Amino acid sequence: MHIPARLIHLFTTEIHVTESSIKVTAQSQYQPDSSAPEEGRYVFAYTITIENQGDKAAHLLNRHWIITDADGKVQEVRGQGVVGEQPHLRPGESFQYTSGTILSTPLGSMHGHYVMARDDGTRFEARIPPFSLASTRIH
Repeated sequence: MHIPARLIHLFTTEIHVTESSIKVTAQSQYQPDSSAPEEGRYVFAYTITIENQGDKAAHLLNRHWIITDADGKVQEVRGQGVVGEQPHLRPGESFQYTSGTILSTPLGSMHGHYVMARDDGTRFEARIPPFSLASTRIH
């Protein structure tokens, strides 16, 4: 893998509105103080904002992330809620959280979906399109 030795875009924002009117915004940032590039450890924080732009409430039940590094190594993460919470979003409400991931390469991406439910029990997926994870410097 050849990556030019230059600064890489530090912040990434992707927005996606699902058919169910859930808007997902993602921002990622390299964490140099927690990283150890010489050991192949690149730490990234990401902040997700989930906004209900529809006219019905939605409850976030589960998450499914697919995290891919620059070498094609894939990690899958599944679990209940996000950061220990299962937010219930009424129309117009939003929920924001910050979490993190560790890669063995200075570049990667994440995507996935949230399993959500309406108050009547109807379940749907709020898809999260890929967003980049990029360190500020490449060695």
